[in-house]
Amino acid sequence: MPQRSFSRDQPRLLPPSFAELVPLDHSLRFVAAFVEALPEECWQELGIEREPAQRGAPRYAPTMLLLVWLAGFMQGTRTTRKLEYACRYDLVFRWLTGDQQPDHNTLWRFYAAHRQTMRALLRQSVLTAVNAHLADLAEQAVDGAKVLANAARARSLTREEMERLESRIAAVIADLESQQHGDEEPPPPSLPAELATQQALRERVAEALAQIDADDQKTRINQTDIEARMMKTRQGVRPGYNAQAVVVALDAEQAGTSGRLIVQTSVRTAADDHAHLVEMIAAAQVPGQPVPQTLADGGYHSGAMLEACAGAGYRVVMPETQTPAQRRNPYHKDHFIYDAEADSYTCPRGRELTFRQVQHRKDDGRTLMIYRGDPSHCRSCPAGDACTTSKRWGRTLQVGCYDDHLQAHRRWMTTDAAQQAAKRRGPLIEPVFGTIKEQLRAHRFLLRGREQVDAEWALLATAYNLRTLARIWATNAAFRAALGAAPASHIAAAA
Repeated sequence: MPQRSFSRDQPRLLPPSFAELVPLDHSLRFVAAFVEALPEECWQELGIEREPAQRGAPRYAPTMLLLVWLAGFMQGTRTTRKLEYACRYDLVFRWLTGDQQPDHNTLWRFYAAHRQTMRALLRQSVLTAVNAHLADLAEQAVDGAKVLANAARARSLTREEMERLESRIAAVIADLESQQHGDEEPPPPSLPAELATQQALRERVAEALAQIDADDQKTRINQTDIEARMMKTRQGVRPGYNAQAVVVALDAEQAGTSGRLIVQTSVRTAADDHAHLVEMIAAAQVPGQPVPQTLADGGYHSGAMLEACAGAGYRVVMPETQTPAQRRNPYHKDHFIYDAEADSYTCPRGRELTFRQVQHRKDDGRTLMIYRGDPSHCRSCPAGDACTTSKRWGRTLQVGCYDDHLQAHRRWMTTDAAQQAAKRRGPLIEPVFGTIKEQLRAHRFLLRGREQVDAEWALLATAYNLRTLARIWATNAAFRAALGAAPASHIAAAA
């Protein structure tokens, strides 16, 4: 068949415009419209002064630098050198930056100065969707995912290993100091590089030992990122963080498509989720909107959380750790009837369990009321083997101060409304973590320390939201017009 001519030296009469080469529905066109539509109070919250100084060397426009970082996170590029490369050789980035090429140092200085305040962009992305009536705020889901820390597993040591390392470092430092100082020689004006490195390492080890002493739950500390915890991940037990998110669904009728938005994020160093539910629900509230129903998994279930949710007026759909089969056991705790006047329980066989003692548990801080039956009655009972395994004490009930809330929630979870809502939790939130890890390439954090990782996670959530909104923007003329006339008019003209 005939072949098209091919030549890299083909001249052009007129050079093409980058705007002509970038598709009109490209997601980075939406990012440009989103940033240009940010209100002035958002720029103030970001701590960015857009008006340049009258004197000094010209700077890069902060709007352009912000666009580069948002575009990079949306495309899974989170390192300054790769962003520098994109600004030089990626056609869309050259359009986005106005064909300017900031180097990696400039990009890093901007990111380091403003990444803590960039959480405002997450809230602004949610408000953009809410104001356009794109989000369904009647129901939200909360969950967490383990994300690897920027630290190697081999660098996680126990206290004993840390102390041995500290001793070795002290011996190395003493040897280096003896080589540097003679009897008649003055001390060097500055520390040699090798000695300075060893002293910095000793400081990190001392800080790690202090972390172990301050937290009884920590058995290992990572030298690279001392705030990372050893967590069970798909890659095995690795240093990581517990990344939390609250997600709502799009209003498919208004948006014209299905999808999800992240309304709140947080990063925890604890592997379990029990203590974070109420805090996440409270932080996820959108001003002027009613409190939505929250869907959570069993990792958040505890009596203390249920009491806190009830006190705050939060409606929560959340399974418990006990399975329905366990609760259907005829001798389950739920089938024992409490007599408040006698302060005793009656078992399904009609035997009485009386109050014996108050027990304070050191492992979780709970206070339990202990009720026991007569051991002789339990041993002679035909159901004794099915009811209890204790031949000495007989059946024992442990009743905590949150039992009323646990029972009320258990009854609520048996209703059809709760059962149907529980089925919606997984499809609503679990794909969000998969998209962030796979498409945004966030299997591992690049920053270190909980505060820095928290900022990185918030920016990843912002990038996820912007990708979702960009998909709507490409097909929804009303949403395009709300963000800016220029992109909408170009698309309308093309249509």
